[in-house]
Parts: sequence; structure tokens; C-alpha cells
Amino acid sequence: MKRRVVVTGMGAVTPIGNTVEEFWNNVKAGTVGIQEITKFDTTDYKVKLAGEVKGFVAKECMDFKSAKRMEPFSQYAVAAAKEAFEQAEIDMQREDPFRIGVIIGSGIGSLQVAEREYEKILTKGSARMNPLMVPMMISNMAAGNVAIQLGLKGKCTSVTTACATGTHSIGDALRAIQYGDADIMLAGGTESAICPLSVAGFSSLTALTTATDPKRASIPFDKDRSGFVIGEGAGIVVLEELEHAKKRGAKIYAELVGYGATCDAYHITAPAEDGSGAAKAMELALTDANVHPEDIDYINAHGTSTHHNDLVETRAIKSVLKDAAKDVVVNSTKSMTGHLLGAAGGVEFIVCVKSIEEGFIHQTMGLQTPDNECDLNYTIGAPIEKPVHCVLTNSLGFGGHNATLCIKEYLE
Repeated sequence: MKRRVVVTGMGAVTPIGNTVEEFWNNVKAGTVGIQEITKFDTTDYKVKLAGEVKGFVAKECMDFKSAKRMEPFSQYAVAAAKEAFEQAEIDMQREDPFRIGVIIGSGIGSLQVAEREYEKILTKGSARMNPLMVPMMISNMAAGNVAIQLGLKGKCTSVTTACATGTHSIGDALRAIQYGDADIMLAGGTESAICPLSVAGFSSLTALTTATDPKRASIPFDKDRSGFVIGEGAGIVVLEELEHAKKRGAKIYAELVGYGATCDAYHITAPAEDGSGAAKAMELALTDANVHPEDIDYINAHGTSTHHNDLVETRAIKSVLKDAAKDVVVNSTKSMTGHLLGAAGGVEFIVCVKSIEEGFIHQTMGLQTPDNECDLNYTIGAPIEKPVHCVLTNSLGFGGHNATLCIKEYLE
């Protein structure tokens, strides 16, 4: 039998809060963290808005020397991982470090260091290159830095599946524990790519909205949606084998019971029109969890505010849940944070756990008039307070990557 896996810690750095408590309080308040970009001059850019992390000071989360050798995506991951680790109250003096692993991914890594160092080549010559450029840039370094900071010597890998990165990371960590590779895993995603190269690149794909009203920029499922708002942050969780958690008296927040992963094998940026890839990921997660469509109370949708994603995801949900789709509550956290890319799945997983814990499903902010084909209950106008026992969370990434997790209220 597969070992049961529970959530015993969570950590977050987001555009609406740099701890889980601050983030969740702002989620409940319906705070929109989208503002004008401050990280670079957008005068010559059509895109003006982003979901930037605010007030984050790396040296408050780690020593100054370590912080200086990390790019923001790694700093965010370390900060969120430390919060999750502390919440889980893991005592490394009592643990085998080779039984605790890390799977933390980033969709992009650091484009900023590439921008800076290439400018040096052009203006000062290649001899002036920062010798740490490569380890600061590559996306696996978030996982590596977390492992170094916390002394974790078990399985340490990094998933890179664009916007599905965080969800795949948590799913792969689930499997690592279920099949005995580890007793505890830190898992999730991190991202910090609000920079000229990234914004220009996504803009040339016509993926980003050019809206200038922060309250009407990231509006998933709305008939007037026009693209996503780029965001940044990290969401990291501690997953733990149930008996291990019980033995050390850990607080259990929820149980992770299902994981599904598929590929559309269709197009490098567009999802399959019929939603079959996303639907299959949800179906696999339900089967893995041994739950039925009518058991699902809530779906935290990928909900990017792009035309194709929201339409296709709606089709996928209806395809899988069938008659139960009319009763399920759906929302998109990206309406408040923007799209955190590789970090989105980790942060949205935390929202699912908190929704189970508190019986609170947040409003999809900014959504006023759903598109004609977007005809589910998207939590419009106000949050919903009701018992939440079983949820799905979806992530869909460029390249056709689909990932779904099923999380349940923990019961003995």
C-alpha cells in the first residue's frame, strides 16, 4: 500500500504578503496585489502592471553573505522554506537528514543576472563577468540553496514545467514519500522574473494584458479578459509521511491524496481546444485519490485571465465532473496575485489547505461578467463560507504540461 502523506508546514512569499498568515489574511480581505511595475522603467513598454513582492528583505531570512549569492527567486524559496520548516517544528537533531528531501522548481530561474552580465560583456568585456553568474542563474539553485540552508541531504531535484512547475513539484514529492524515498519533503515553486527581458518576451507572445487598472487587469473567466499579469513569489510546503508526523506529534493541516500529470502534445503555448489534457490530469488525480466528482467541494483553477486558458479549463472541468460541475465552487487566486509562473502552484496549494482549514473560499476578484462559455460558479462578488472537505488545484503550463492535485481534510 502507498504510504499516506500529510501537510505539516507551509511558507509563502507573495505580492499580498510575505508570510502565510499575512498572505491568507489578505486573501480573505480580497486584497489585489497588482500595481504599476517598479523594478524597471516601463516607459517604452505596453505592459505597465505586475504582481510584485513588496517589503521583502532577504537578510532578515538568511545571513547577508548567503543572500548576496542568491538571486531573488532563490531568496524567496529559502524564506518560504524556512517558514514552512519552522511551522512544521522539525528538529533536525532528531531526524536523519538523508530522509528529508527537496523538490522545488522555477519556471525561469534568473533572467535578471543574464541581463546584467551580458551588459557587462558589451560595456566592460568578458573578463568582468561575475564568477557566480551561472549558479545564480540556473533554476535548480532554489532547491539547492534550500537544502544547504536547512541541512537536508535526501532527494533534491528541481522541476521546470513553466506554469505547472509548483504543482508538479508537490506531486513528485508526494510520490517520493508514498514509495519510500523520503519521510519528509519540502516542495513547491518559486519565481522572480519581472524584468525587461521577461516582460518583453511575454508581451511579444501577446500573453500579457496591457490593462492599466489594477482591479480589472487579472480578471479570470471575465468576457473582457485580455491576458495575464506577471507576478512573483514562492510557495513551499512540508509534506510528511503520516506515521512519521504522528510519531513526532506534528500538527496536520490536510492530507494530499491524489496527483495527475499529462501533456496536451498539441502546441507550445496554446492548450488543446477540447481541454482533454487538463481533463485527463484531473481524472487521474481523482482516481489516485479514490474520490468521485461529487466529492469535490472546490477547485482552485489555473485561471490565468487569458482567453484560451480560461475557456479550455472550464471545458475540462465540465468534462470530468459532468453533472457535479454545476455544484462545485471554482475560483482563481491569480485575480489577486497575478500569475506567479513557476511559483503559482505552490502558493495556490497553500490556498487550498487554508480553505479546508477555515471553510473559506475566496472571491475571484475583478470578475464581473463571465464569458458565455465560462458558465461555472466562479465565486463572483463575494467569498463563500462553507465546510470544505475535498479540493482540486490545477496548473497548466506552456509546452502542454498539465498537473492536478487532490487535497482532503485530514481524518484519522
